[in-house]
Amino acid sequence: MTKLTPETLWSLEEYARRRPAFRAAVIPYKQRRNVPVGEHVTLQFEDEQTIRYQVQEMLRIERTFEPAGIQGELDAYNPLIPDGGNLKATMMIEYPDANLRAERLRALRGIEHQVTLEVAGFPPITAIADEDMARANEEKTSAVHFLRFELPAEARRTFKDNACVISLCIDHPAYRARTPLAQETRQALAQDLNS
Repeated sequence: MTKLTPETLWSLEEYARRRPAFRAAVIPYKQRRNVPVGEHVTLQFEDEQTIRYQVQEMLRIERTFEPAGIQGELDAYNPLIPDGGNLKATMMIEYPDANLRAERLRALRGIEHQVTLEVAGFPPITAIADEDMARANEEKTSAVHFLRFELPAEARRTFKDNACVISLCIDHPAYRARTPLAQETRQALAQDLNS
């Protein structure tokens, strides 16, 4: 997949003009790439479009127009765009109550290493978590993690076959859940993979 460059981004003025239509298109686009795994974990699968939106929004919010600031955002977010051999996702652990969330994040320490993608006929593919920086410590995990699923070539081909079952699983002592991917999600994610 193509990485974003300063030349492929809109200026702050251009983004202000395009933002209403872009947001209206991106929100349903992101929903097709959003997978709840159980009641409290969601994986948002990223690609060039979702990351473009994130970068443009960050530049807008921070009013960043200097080349170094723009490049800093690109350096932070471009690694979240899949490269054709993998799927990449932002994992969010969601508990609305702050006290309960703090308690659960302690209990869920290490959960980011217990997430697998299961493509029928292949061994589970365990997510590689937080390559950019540690997001957990000895006491608790973070509420947000960045995951990468590396798929062998044959698994990528099978992933594109609408007949096979594909699921996301979490097998942590304090949180177990399995979610088969919906057809529209599979079709969206299949676009991220080379055959």
